[in-house]
Amino acid sequence: MNKIRKGDEVVVTTGKDKGRRGTVSQVLANGKLVIEGVNVAKKHQRPNPNAGIPGGIVEKEMPIDVSNVMLWNPKANKGDRVGIRFEDQGEKRRKVRYFKSNQELVDG
Repeated sequence: MNKIRKGDEVVVTTGKDKGRRGTVSQVLANGKLVIEGVNVAKKHQRPNPNAGIPGGIVEKEMPIDVSNVMLWNPKANKGDRVGIRFEDQGEKRRKVRYFKSNQELVDG
């Protein structure tokens, strides 16, 4: 179970975009995240008429390492560390994510 998943709201803790918040749009297998509106780079793109892609300079969201972001805690109004624990539901045990500062569940 990953501590940060697609659709989570995160805040950047280091780098040129420190303090910016965004939603995770993609989680890559190498431990990096693509976050909407964060770590945007300008890329010179060659036109491809067969695929209908125009040429020029496009802005592209680049991956950022998962260690450089924290999950946004709306109750504490800050970035927070995340832990994983087991909760009993009758006979079943399930993994849940929780915020380390106030022990509240992330997913609800």
